[in-house]
Amino acid sequence: MPDVFSKAKRSEVMSRIRSHGNKDTEQRLAAVFRAHGITGWRRQVSLPLPASPPDTRATTRARVRPDFVFRREKLAVFVDGCFWHGCPRHFRRPQSRQTFWDAKIARNQARDAAVTRSLRQADWRVLRLWEHDLAKKHEKRLAARLRRMLGVATRTTKSPL
Repeated sequence: MPDVFSKAKRSEVMSRIRSHGNKDTEQRLAAVFRAHGITGWRRQVSLPLPASPPDTRATTRARVRPDFVFRREKLAVFVDGCFWHGCPRHFRRPQSRQTFWDAKIARNQARDAAVTRSLRQADWRVLRLWEHDLAKKHEKRLAARLRRMLGVATRTTKSPL
């Protein structure tokens, strides 16, 4: 069925649709937090980025919204999608519009690096996870990594004897 809008109108309509996080991956990571007793996290908290020297005159400061924030530990956690952020293990380059997609993925990676750098300048620690890190088979390793970043002692089960 042909599109009811012209190409320009469809582009305008689509440009007004804003993403609101990737619910599936965020819920999966929240489930890992809950299953392993990791507390103190908040979802989608907006953090100010420090102004870079050329932007010191700017009236509005840039902000970033990590997927999860541990304020007390100053840890920002991002879950990057394997396709959208160019995972070296799982990214498959689309066969159509390759120049568009190459540029899009490169911009996403450059933005990720700039955000990470800015947060670190503001004394935040940044943990970037790939979407595939949330697989059930990697859960224990992921929980251990999170505990290390948070400085939380691992739970040990004591023998009844």
